[in-house]
Amino acid sequence: MADSGSAGGGVDARDIKANPTANANATPPRRRERAKRRDLRCPVHADTSMVGTGRKYFLHLLTTEELKQRGLSHKRAQLVIQAYPVLVLSNEWLEQLWCPECGQSHWCHITRHERHEHTVRWASRELWQQVAHVDPMVANPSVSEFSRRVAGRADGNRRYWDN
Repeated sequence: MADSGSAGGGVDARDIKANPTANANATPPRRRERAKRRDLRCPVHADTSMVGTGRKYFLHLLTTEELKQRGLSHKRAQLVIQAYPVLVLSNEWLEQLWCPECGQSHWCHITRHERHEHTVRWASRELWQQVAHVDPMVANPSVSEFSRRVAGRADGNRRYWDN
């Protein structure tokens, strides 16, 4: 026996008898919005969005001077360093970004202000000293000399800090 009311996705007469207020109080399903993507702009080309191509390298602070550069008072910076010998910043990191206007990847220092507001600057050599387990001056011992030479030729002998 075919029920003509339920075939089109409508309300069945049996549902109304069982719960007469079901149809009156029904709200339409809410449309879910997609999460906003972070909008990273090239420091040279302000109207061009950059795309992340690698993992994030979060900055680690070890001294009170590094904390004072980020706006903390001397006394508060000393307290933080005493409490946390290594402070990992969750709102600052280094990441390799691709700029379609420049046509190449750059290592950038990214600072997050709000959930979707970021400041992008070219990463300096000194910032790599604040990243744990990464030393761009020392070659990776697991890579052979041949591979290192070939990669240097293909990459144009660029390093992390070159722009």
